[in-house]
Amino acid sequence: MQTRKPIVAGQFYPEQYDLCVAEINECLNEAGEPSESLPGAIVAGIVPHAGWTFSGHLAAMVFSAVKQQHEKVNTFVIFGATHSYFGRLPAVYDTGSWLTPLGEVAIDQELADAVLKSGAADSDPDAHSHEHSIEVQVPFMQHLFPGAKLLPILTPSRTESIELGITVGDIIKAACDSANKHKKIVCIGSTDLTHYGPRYGFTPMGTGKQALQWAHGVNDKKFIDLALKLQPQDLLTGAVENCNACGPGAAAAAVAAAKKLGSEQGLLLAHTNSNEVMLRKMGTTGADSVGYAAIIF
Repeated sequence: MQTRKPIVAGQFYPEQYDLCVAEINECLNEAGEPSESLPGAIVAGIVPHAGWTFSGHLAAMVFSAVKQQHEKVNTFVIFGATHSYFGRLPAVYDTGSWLTPLGEVAIDQELADAVLKSGAADSDPDAHSHEHSIEVQVPFMQHLFPGAKLLPILTPSRTESIELGITVGDIIKAACDSANKHKKIVCIGSTDLTHYGPRYGFTPMGTGKQALQWAHGVNDKKFIDLALKLQPQDLLTGAVENCNACGPGAAAAAVAAAKKLGSEQGLLLAHTNSNEVMLRKMGTTGADSVGYAAIIF
């Protein structure tokens, strides 16, 4: 049975158990309580995937919100960005387990088989070997939901990812029907927002403070508004045109699944960027910035 070992432990988050748990708790404390009332049921979310120092508290917000509304989650389907995978269909890690500093988490093979049987994705565990966007979420689910299973799926910036989200929504509805009404499966889409500045080769508004404000207040907001309105196709098309997400397929899949599962409106828990975090934590800013959002459905 194959086990995926962590590739960014010690870089994006601590590689030792005690330090990892301590930083998760720091992220949860920083996340605090939601400023708005949460929906009665949460079926999906969007989280960022930078190093925990920068965006861990936003990922913590989403997982914490799920925990507040659902004491137990059986499986998290995490749609990941595709920084180094260029296949046409989404890629499923369909067997075995994933290892993190908090231990092993089992793959939901039954759910994986259903997704693969639908033809909406391919089995390709190797595609996950060098991708961090799902890995950095797993310790949060392990800490808050011991025993929960995982279904990792890399989702390209293509309409196939929307079709995948719809299919996963249908599969979840069937798996959590009246006969299994206590079963809970939550979908998570992993993406950062606008990567702005010379480092990223994206400076349509030039450089400087006003340009970075545009990236945050205008370009990111286009993406967020479409996500909140559950418009996966416009979100995906807009992200490709506006360069305001590095994992638009992951977000689109999560939005499509949420819509299929009955969500009518998303809730923005927080929106920030790396420059705001640097200023708050380190007292400095830079010429580049990456946006982060925490959204639930």
